[in-house]
Amino acid sequence: MVLDANQRASLAVVRSLGHHNCNIITADEMPSALAGASRYSKLYQQYPSPKTQPDAFIQWLKTAIKRHDINMLIPITEISSQLIVMNKREFANCIIPFANIKTIMTLANKWNLVKLAQQYDIPVPDTTHYANSGQLKLTDINEYPVVLKPDVSELWLGDQWLDTGVHIAHDRHELELYLEKPYFRNHSFMVQAFIPGSGAGIFTLYDSGEPQVYFSHQRLREKPPSGGVSVLSEARQPSQALIESSEKLLKAANWHGVAMVEYRVTPEGKAYLMEVNTRFWGSLQLAIDAGIDFPWLLYQISTGETLNGELSIREGQRLRWLLGDLDHLYIVMKSSKYSLMQKLGKLLTFIALPDGKTKHEVNRLDDLGPALYELKHYFK
Repeated sequence: MVLDANQRASLAVVRSLGHHNCNIITADEMPSALAGASRYSKLYQQYPSPKTQPDAFIQWLKTAIKRHDINMLIPITEISSQLIVMNKREFANCIIPFANIKTIMTLANKWNLVKLAQQYDIPVPDTTHYANSGQLKLTDINEYPVVLKPDVSELWLGDQWLDTGVHIAHDRHELELYLEKPYFRNHSFMVQAFIPGSGAGIFTLYDSGEPQVYFSHQRLREKPPSGGVSVLSEARQPSQALIESSEKLLKAANWHGVAMVEYRVTPEGKAYLMEVNTRFWGSLQLAIDAGIDFPWLLYQISTGETLNGELSIREGQRLRWLLGDLDHLYIVMKSSKYSLMQKLGKLLTFIALPDGKTKHEVNRLDDLGPALYELKHYFK
């Protein structure tokens, strides 16, 4: 069963495993969902919200596993994956292809990650940790901008989840405003130096502490254009330096499963560790198209199969999320930051003929259901 079926990463998992003749049930808290529209989804189910009804969600899963004889659960979002791993004993006869919750929080908790990185001399931004905003004196901050990071992206309160967020304060006034947010007022967080530069990621799969494969990509267009979700990306060979840093962390944690290690690289080329996502990532389909089929590889190691042969990356393979790219274009056209010539260039790039190395993330001729589903909901 693949959960969080309205995520594009969920669709990538469903298509990957469907191509390998797995029988797949999809599920989400919504009445219908993107991956549920795939021809590889044999059945779609709606469950209680894991965020606001965590106990009902766990009970629903227990019933569904028994009713449908499910042998593996694959959650996609941070909330559902952590909630399931926290309750792993409830699913004793079902494979959960993740590390245990203690191992996950070694990496997913950003303060734990900073301390681990420092042990292995992996560069991190200058960091100060606070139990809550009451501990921070505004006079402690001498240089702006600064980055405010809650210890965790999703905060478990014991009976429900609280969304948090990372914020960049450019001056004292912004800092004061952000510190009023409940996840800073009442919970621990970090203040980090802002690192100029661009993002870089290492995507990987580990089997009981041992690396199986690494992958990387470059973002070519994002939504919004200033930085955000990738709408056009290209497969690249991963940097050896970033592989070495990532390997130190993941081996130290005895990692198992997939992970995305995020860095910020300065204009001078120095890479600073930012965070580790302990689950599948948004542009997963690009890795699959480029020859690194992470969902199938995870399935194989989770069922005791041996991975066969060398895996090679088809460098230059591209992935385009068409409707996300349309949003990118719309934002550019509305913005006063771009000249007429820049806007014309963006338009010509958007309508350019296919180049033979770009695949659409959602729109696939052999599985049109998700594209029709997305289009229908896009214009609602």
